[in-house]
Amino acid sequence: MKKISNNIFFMMLIFGSFITISSNSWLSAWMGLEINLLSFIPLMNKSKNNLMMSESSLKYFLTQAFASSFLLFSIIMLMFFNINIIWQNNLNEFLILSILLLKTGAAPFHFWFPSVMEGLNWMNNLILMTWQKIAPMMLISYNLNYYFLLIPIILSMMIGALGGLNQTSLRKLMAYSSINHLGWMLMAMLHNELLWLVYFILYSFLSFSILLTFNNFNLFYFNQIFNFNMMNSNLIFFIFLNFLSLGGLPPFLGFLPKWLIIQNLIENNQMFLLIISIIFSLITLFYYLRLSYSIFMLNFNKNSWMLMNNFSNKNMTFILTMNFFSIMGLMIISLIYLIL
Repeated sequence: MKKISNNIFFMMLIFGSFITISSNSWLSAWMGLEINLLSFIPLMNKSKNNLMMSESSLKYFLTQAFASSFLLFSIIMLMFFNINIIWQNNLNEFLILSILLLKTGAAPFHFWFPSVMEGLNWMNNLILMTWQKIAPMMLISYNLNYYFLLIPIILSMMIGALGGLNQTSLRKLMAYSSINHLGWMLMAMLHNELLWLVYFILYSFLSFSILLTFNNFNLFYFNQIFNFNMMNSNLIFFIFLNFLSLGGLPPFLGFLPKWLIIQNLIENNQMFLLIISIIFSLITLFYYLRLSYSIFMLNFNKNSWMLMNNFSNKNMTFILTMNFFSIMGLMIISLIYLIL
């Protein structure tokens, strides 16, 4: 019965996002966001005895309810006041974009995002990092303002890079990584909506591959990686190359969307954004390397009693398949391009 109710809430979550994406008015978009919010809260509270999960769901609800109330206020201003007044247009645009950035967790409205992710399990974190960003970002794409979005883009890259440096929690590290990638996605959206879509799909794929591994082995903190010795060295090395792919290191698949954005910035002579994005991307790559260093460089004593348990895991084949496409994806795409 509980599994059926979770499936219903998950379908409502998807349904609310589709209402927002396909709506032709701000009011119906707001309704879709509310359906999405109210269906995600029960999914966050899967365990009644987990205090951190309850705290995270409460923080998420209060933040999103605050943003929704201000969004409704902005919609009322658009409907009942003279929208031809220039200052009012600018005010409404500023309010709506700020609210939508708050819903996505972009800097400087990111204060709730790492603490909410810290109390959730990996599957809920995956939904929060990927699906929950679709509807607000689609609304942002309808109301683009280059000069206003330039500040959140730079701040998201900076805070996402610097915030993850001293983290020992893998959930907070992935949260700050998501904030950094959100800056890249907003920058892609300013230039080409298709470029943003490609980046989002590949980011979702890489995040799913990594978070599925964390969920499979119950990894939540950095020091647990030192005990991550349940497989042979080759399989461990293969899995943790995903972090380098998520950081955008060539020749892995994660380099492809950043490569396309960098090429677009060069063609538009936006060298300032190019330099900023590369510098902070290198910082994120540093803490991905720090995370993987213990696996790549150090030797562990492996317990034979843990070895068989890991190989009998049904998810291992699926995880390794996703890791293969994450690592070899850029080479496969290049080969297909040469053939065609």
